[in-house]
Amino acid sequence: MSKKLTAEYRNMSPEELANTLKGVQKNLFDLRFQSATDRLETPSQIRKARREIARIKTVQRQKELAEHKQTSEKK
Repeated sequence: MSKKLTAEYRNMSPEELANTLKGVQKNLFDLRFQSATDRLETPSQIRKARREIARIKTVQRQKELAEHKQTSEKK
């Protein structure tokens, strides 16, 4: 499942990645709030959300480094 998600993230534009990241971070906040109030049904959702955030940030950084590499090669 994660490979599919990562491939989907790689095809997104930087703006789409940023919007997706904001949505997942908001979801994680809501999950943590539910956990604190003992209304969270499946605690594994928190781990899944954290890993999804890590995947998105990794793809963002890879794109950033690739862009930097291209600009430095043109000089």
